[in-house]
Amino acid sequence: MELCNHLKPQYFWDVDISDNLQHVSRRLIIERIFSFGNLTEIKLLIEFYGSSEVVDELCKLNYLDPKTLNFASKMFNKPKKSFRCYIRKQLTPQYWNS
Repeated sequence: MELCNHLKPQYFWDVDISDNLQHVSRRLIIERIFSFGNLTEIKLLIEFYGSSEVVDELCKLNYLDPKTLNFASKMFNKPKKSFRCYIRKQLTPQYWNS
């Protein structure tokens, strides 16, 4: 199964995917699909890479927006504290946020 045929090229505006996604980082693909993709594309991604690989990469990401983090946490039944982006955000002081 060729993954790039089922994904929108708009998700990878800064990467040339005309040939295939083999040269594109797995982490980048997972991050973009979870951030911008729909449920069908997310299921396709999990089917292609496997659930454990997707969870592993999501947990290593330095940034996920709050909605994507909540979705991934609930979808894979993982606590938010197991995601690096959540821990990083907690460690970063919010000076002008009252």
